[in-house]
Amino acid sequence: MTPTRSSYDVVIVGGGHNGLVAAAYLAQAGRSVLILEKEPGTGGAAVSARMFPGIDARVSRYSYLVSLLPPQIIRDLGLRFEVRRRRISSYTPVGPGGLLVDTGSAERTRDSFVRLTGSDRDYQAWQSFYSRTGRLAERVFPTLTQPLPTRAELADLIDDQAMWEAIFERPLGETIESTFADDTVRGIVLTDALIGTFTHAHDPALLQNRCFLYHIIGGGTGDWDVPIGGMGALTDALATAARTAGADIVTGCAVTAIETDGSATEVRHEHGVTGAGHVLVNASPYELSRLLGEPEPAKPEGAQLKVNMVLRRLPRLRDPAVDPRDAFAGTFHIAESYTQLERAYRDAAAGRMPAAPPSEIYCHTLTDPTILSPDAAAAGLHTLTLFGLHTPARLFGTDPAANKAELVKATLAQLDTVLAEPIADCLAVDATGKPCLEAKSPVDLERDIGLPGGHIFHRDLAFPYAAEDPSDPAARWGVGTGRKTVFLCGAGAVRGGGVSGIGGHNAAMAVLES
Repeated sequence: MTPTRSSYDVVIVGGGHNGLVAAAYLAQAGRSVLILEKEPGTGGAAVSARMFPGIDARVSRYSYLVSLLPPQIIRDLGLRFEVRRRRISSYTPVGPGGLLVDTGSAERTRDSFVRLTGSDRDYQAWQSFYSRTGRLAERVFPTLTQPLPTRAELADLIDDQAMWEAIFERPLGETIESTFADDTVRGIVLTDALIGTFTHAHDPALLQNRCFLYHIIGGGTGDWDVPIGGMGALTDALATAARTAGADIVTGCAVTAIETDGSATEVRHEHGVTGAGHVLVNASPYELSRLLGEPEPAKPEGAQLKVNMVLRRLPRLRDPAVDPRDAFAGTFHIAESYTQLERAYRDAAAGRMPAAPPSEIYCHTLTDPTILSPDAAAAGLHTLTLFGLHTPARLFGTDPAANKAELVKATLAQLDTVLAEPIADCLAVDATGKPCLEAKSPVDLERDIGLPGGHIFHRDLAFPYAAEDPSDPAARWGVGTGRKTVFLCGAGAVRGGGVSGIGGHNAAMAVLES
């Protein structure tokens, strides 16, 4: 398929979820819209795939949970899509026992804290801390689909000076260490500051604080929910909404350049040249520089290992007090105590693979079995998604495949230390006789889906405020590029990280205000 017109009001580069959101909003508003996507299908990193021959499971291949997607976007676009809350927040094995955080039972959670730490001190601190972050979430989350507040306006809205300082002013490690005593509890809190970000608890640049903020404000509650039908169910619904509203979507068509003089803008692609009133770039700022013909900027650096597995059954735990169906339903922490996370960071910063790779796991099928065929579900199959931390792209060197294989081996060995049986014994086998396991390093993520350096947020996250009162629509909505007709609409926009659609929504609003 080729574009049906020589020019459009808006051309969107990239058919990931943010590009689809922007297209649907703009087409609904009567704008002519074209999406150009280099891959055979839309969805970007938010896709589902049947990855293993003979195994009928639709695995969320890259991104896998939803927190930041505003219900407003679902309503505005009429999406047939839903998420389901996980009752179990997390399980962290420690020695022969572990810490279970059950959002449905305060008594059960308190008892678990007491068994681990010997008192309820950290439980009380946990309740108080997350009550305050919950209040912050209620106030900050609605601003993500509004024009950027100034720093002062956001501080006034939060109206909690101590929490403002803890999140926006001082390294998060100071707050964690003054609030919690137990090393395991401290680590559970810190992990939300490290997902997709290579940093440490006391980073003076506050990268960890920015990451933590976006992980605790989703939905105004901080819940990380399971997309029913898998992540592809969201992007399929978005593509339908965009097409229904009148947007043209051309797949298998890579954009090669963007040219603009500030008024007229052209997009060069494999099928020719298309004129545009505005161009929305649902790719990284790093990629945008290449498309504009600018000097290559410093490349961002991702730091995660993603492993997808299909199991023939859940593994048994060393902890007899916890059912594996509870342990794996939430976030299952491995080698993620505060001390272990610091050691892993120091290893990686020194150029070494972490000796004890930290990671976390969740099982989609315990909350949403619909991603399995009836036969697969009846056979007891489950999916596991593992997300490893502190493995930046620089560690994969000149032989990334071999280094990835060694990292996967070490990561699974670390998982085995907290199980009563090896995870390899529980893996399903596909139709070719191979174990159902696929791993993606930062190097793979750059090659496969264009994440620069494997950075899942396209670049370092920014706090969701403007330094001063923005003067133009692109700046007001946090999507500016320094060019009047070219806006960011992906994860690299201010407030754009994660599967949220916020970058797409805000870029569309900026166009409609221009």
